[in-house]
Order: sequence, then structure tokens, then C-alpha cells
Amino acid sequence: METRSVTVEWFERGETKGKEVEIDAILALNPELCGQRHTPHIQPTPNKLARDMTRQSIPVATKAPSRVTRNNQMRVSNAGVVAGTGGAYTNGHGGDTTGRRGAENVPPQTQPAPNTRVTQQPPSSGGGQRTSSTPSASVIQSLPPTNQGRRAHNIKEFTGVSSARAGGVASSVSVSAPHAAASGAVRRSNVVKEVERLKENREKRRQRQAELKEEKEALMNMDPGNPNWEFLAMIREYQSSIDFRPLTGNEPVEDHQITVCVRKRPLNKKELVKKEVDVISVPTKDQMIVHEPKNKVDLTKYLENQKFRFDYAFDDSCTNEVVYKYTAKPLVQTIFEGGMATCFAYGQTGSGKTHTMGGDFQGKMQDCKKGIYAMAARDVFAYLRSPKYRPLNLIVSASFFEIYSGKVFDLLADKAKLRVLEDGKQQVQIVGLTEKVVDNVDEVLKLIQHGNAARTSGQTSANSNSSRSHAVFQIVVRSPGMHRVHGKFSLIDLAGNERGADTSSANRQTRMESAEINKSLLALKECIRALGMKGNNHLPFRVSKLTQVLRDSFIGDKSRTCMIAMISPAMSSCEHSLNTLRYADRVKELGTSEGSRGRAESPQADVDMEPATDDLAHLRSLNEGDMSAEMYTFHEVIDELQRAEEEVLDNHKAISDYLQHALQRCNALLALTRDVDYDQDAYVTQWEELLNEQLAVLAQSRDLAAEFRNKMQKEERMSRRIQPRH
Repeated sequence: METRSVTVEWFERGETKGKEVEIDAILALNPELCGQRHTPHIQPTPNKLARDMTRQSIPVATKAPSRVTRNNQMRVSNAGVVAGTGGAYTNGHGGDTTGRRGAENVPPQTQPAPNTRVTQQPPSSGGGQRTSSTPSASVIQSLPPTNQGRRAHNIKEFTGVSSARAGGVASSVSVSAPHAAASGAVRRSNVVKEVERLKENREKRRQRQAELKEEKEALMNMDPGNPNWEFLAMIREYQSSIDFRPLTGNEPVEDHQITVCVRKRPLNKKELVKKEVDVISVPTKDQMIVHEPKNKVDLTKYLENQKFRFDYAFDDSCTNEVVYKYTAKPLVQTIFEGGMATCFAYGQTGSGKTHTMGGDFQGKMQDCKKGIYAMAARDVFAYLRSPKYRPLNLIVSASFFEIYSGKVFDLLADKAKLRVLEDGKQQVQIVGLTEKVVDNVDEVLKLIQHGNAARTSGQTSANSNSSRSHAVFQIVVRSPGMHRVHGKFSLIDLAGNERGADTSSANRQTRMESAEINKSLLALKECIRALGMKGNNHLPFRVSKLTQVLRDSFIGDKSRTCMIAMISPAMSSCEHSLNTLRYADRVKELGTSEGSRGRAESPQADVDMEPATDDLAHLRSLNEGDMSAEMYTFHEVIDELQRAEEEVLDNHKAISDYLQHALQRCNALLALTRDVDYDQDAYVTQWEELLNEQLAVLAQSRDLAAEFRNKMQKEERMSRRIQPRH
């Protein structure tokens, strides 16, 4: 059976490509191409039509044209024969019909496009002139979507030829238009819709690709020197698919016993100069996304978008006032109702903890009025003067101290070293801590400024410790007369969490600081979790000075806690930001459901536990993933070293006092010898006793010093064992 088809050919990338479509399919889809002449009807084959309409590409075995125009050439033939714009058309049965030449008989509305070029071939030897028939634009649009740019140009050129010669095709094709339209009506309604849908999707893809290209070019033009512009483009593309609804400050404040939230600070000047990329997105009021840059084995760059959910998520546009509204402000009422409240700022150094808790910085000067410390003090005095609490006649006092390497220093008394002890009622007491009564907010601000100045001066000294210390500001409300604690609000600026991982430092002091920070943060996490878990669970509070001094804040139904995790948005801080978010996520994990981790908790009370070693072992049982057996041994060595240091220092102070007293006895005994008839036997006996006593005391001190040296050597050996792992 003779096949009646239209073959489209074009020259692309050095080779000739083509596509063949039956004329019946063209007329079924485009009945307007048919003329008024009634010709015998040829029924299209449905299977053949469907196969041809879904065919992606049919290679045509033809030779490359001998002459190539500047635009891509396209040749159209009926039954595989290509002819020029002029000539005649043969119906395949030997009869010739004279065709129209050039554009003489073409209606004005179908004149060829100005840029249209048609290759004219000489007539074949079969006799008669033949003119080519062209498919409609809808057929052209069904071409496979590869090589979109070049094909778009070819389609445009070919469409012009088709529109210019539509009249010739209509008069020469011997198919009945009404019959073809009727037979293809249903098929047209389905197939054409599918073609139009594919066309619409293809146009959308092209538009989106063009937009992405413009965005990348804009990023490169905006910051051509940024080596991470590819990651920045990927982050912008991901963010374009997010519906951002961040916290505005008008949302209601939720009531939680444990509140965990995260705050993202803006890029600082140094990060902007380094062309850092912002890898943190805050799409909603309780969600945060970290776009972690990654590289595949073949160095292909991609993003790993990690999502975290908390009670609140503050973006870089939120002020200290907004953060305070949802974090510390709800806790103020707790202390007037006889409870204990704590608010922690946690994160790496430089993440904005001190800015949030202490206030804005103007150069090197800090404005304490805009920090959470001052805002909490204002609300405390507002509650104190309210009609509900004024009859209680409560007294407000404040203290400010820091914990550095397991030692407590008073920031309101020239950083005097303090001792932390437990009294007979198992209550923790900070011996010698300065606590000043305050009557208004201005007095509180002066104390904050004084404490911040003492802490800041420590940063510039030879033994810098403020960035490695926990700063604790406490507002205490006491009952009149008895001075019993009615409520206590502790606001803590924690040490940088990256310090806790620096246990492989070559400096012993840094290793001890880091070990103490690591222990205190793990213990703090477990104490907060235990607060959310109802029951008589043991708190490993003795393992660190931080949790020891805050022990009463984790006991009782009236105790409430809030943690503000601070993160930097810079790509260089991505790892530290992820560690901060994971830590905060684990804190809330147990705080939201009782016993959700399924770990066995010790049923013993605090008084039944040994002070140090058992608490450390218990802490490790709760954090086996964060504290390996080797690290646990290292912490034991550090604990022994710290205890040996305390013993030596305490003994040294005692020896100093003893030697002063012994000197007085020595001088008194020497004064006896001034008498001419002094008792020589009594003198020598007393002098020998004094010497032996001093020798015994000094020998004991010497042994303690030797033990201290042994502990230091043991720590040195242990640190060398763990260094390769870091």
C-alpha cells in the first residue's frame, strides 16, 4: 500500500536530521489546510497515526546538502521528494497539476517571512514539476525537545514557509476536507490537547531555565569575586520555593516549662568583607533550615538542606525586644510565685550570646539597657510594684559571677575566687559571693556594667578567660525579716560550645578549660531534660560547677527554663551552627515527652550518690554517643588533676597562715634567750618541737605538691593518646 507522508529535514551540528508524518495525520489535526475540491477519501490508520504522533525522531537516510544557507535548511517533500517553492505537484498516479510559482498567487496575508530561505532543487528525472507541501506549526511543535535553541530557530523559519504556501498545499492534496475533519474530530480533541499541554510545559521549562540563567548571571555580576557563588545560587533557588512566614512579634506567647528557641544573627562586617554566604533560612516562626554545602566524589557541588523545629525561631531581623518577649519575659512571674527560673544563651563564640544577654555594642562600648539582663530587671520591679505583689514587701538583690575552668569568680568584687559548698541541708552555697540589694533598674544597670567591665578586662589579659567562661547574673527575691529566698532568676551567658571540643590543644590550661566546658554542657543538658521528666530521677549536678550552683533551679514543679541557641549564618560556621542546633534539639527532645529516650534512670536520691565519680559515670551513661570511653577516662584524669590542684592551693594557703603563726612562736622563743639565766633545756626542747612540727607540715605539703605533679604528667600522657583522634 502506498504511503502518503510529509518528510521534514534539517541540517544540525554537521548532520542531516528528519521527521516523517503522514498527511492524513496532518489534515486530521489541521483541516484548515484542505481546499474546497472534493477528492477521494483516504481513511488514516489509527495505529499508524498514533505511532507517528508519538514518535520522537525518525532518522532519514539522506546525504548532506551540497549548499548550506546561513540559516538551517529545511526540506519538505510529499512521498519523500523535495522540490523548490515553484513547480508542480504530482498526485502519485502519473497526472501532473500545474503549481503556483513564487509568491505571485499567494494571498497577501500569507506572504513568506522576510528571513525565510527555501532551497530550490531541480526537477527529478521522473518528469513533471513538483512543488513541496509543508506541515503546519502544530506538527513542527511535536518535534522532540532536544537541542531546544537550534530547533526553535528552525521551527520559526519553517513556519514562515508553511504559512506562505498554505494555499498551494490546500489545492494539491487530494483528500476530502469535510470527511477528514469528521473522521479526526474525536482524535483531534484528545491528541491536540496533549500536544498543547506538552507545548505549554515546554514553554514553562524554558521560561524557568531563562530565569535561573538570569539569576546566576545577576549573582556573578553582583559579586563576581565570590568563590562560593554557585552555592549562593543554589540557596537562592531553594529559597524561591519556600513560602516564608517568619515570626513578626505579634504571635501569642506559648506557655512551656522548658522553652527551646534559636536565634540567627546577621552577617557581620568581617564576614561581609570575606564574601561569606548566608546558609541559614528561617521560613516559619518555629522552623530553621541549614543549607549545608557539600561536594560529591567528582567534586560536584550540592546542598544538604537540614531542617530543625523548635518552640521559636528568630531570624536576623528580630530585635532583642522580640527575643525577650518570647523567652525570658514569661519567666519573670515565676520568681514572684515562689519558683526558680533560668535563661541560657548557648552557641559558639561570636554567635551573638553577649549581644543578646548584655546588650548592643557601640564599638567597644556595650549598651546594657538593650540586653535581656536589663529587660528582666525592669519587669522584676514592675511586678514588685504591682498591686498583687506589693503587699509581700519583697526585697530584690543581684549578684554577678563567672565560672572558669571549674572555678567561681566574683565579678562584683574584683574577680575574687569563691568556694562552692553544700550545707547540712544539701543546699549549695557560694561562700563569699557579693549580693547587693537594689531598689531600681538604674542600680541593676550599674552592677551589670561593673560585671561586664571585669569580664571584658579578662579578655585582654595574659590569661584570657571570659570567652571560655560561663557568666551568671542572678536576680534574687527574698522575703523580709527572715531573708528567705522567695524566688531566683538566673540569666547565663554560656561559654562558646566550640571550646568544649578543643581537648586536643597543646596547652594544658586550654585542655582543662575545654574539658570543663564539655562536661558542664553535657550535664546542663541532662539537668534540663530531667526537669521535663517527672519523677525521682538523679541529677548529675555535681559533675560541674555550673550545674552545682544552679541545682535548685532544676528541682520542683515551679521551676522553668528557657534556652536560646545562637547561631552564625556564615558558611564557614556551618559545622558549629549544626552542632548548636543538634544540642538544642536534644534538649527539647526529652523535655517534651517523659522518658522518650527510653534510658534507665537511677532511682537513688542525690544524697545517696558519691560526689564526683558516680556523677561522671552517670553522665556518660546518658551520653554514650557524646562521650567515648577514652574521653571518659580523660575526664577522670582532669577531675583528679583539678582535685589535686585544689588540695595543693588549700594547703599552700594553710601553710602560709601556719608559717606566720610559727614565726611568732619562733620569735617568742628567741626572746627567752635574752635572759642571762634562761633555761637552756626548756629552750632546746621547745625549739626541737617547733622544728619537727614545721618539718612535718612542710613534708605533707611537699607530698601534695609531688602528687599534683604526678597528676599533671598523667594528664599529659593521656592527652597525647587522644590527640590523633581529633
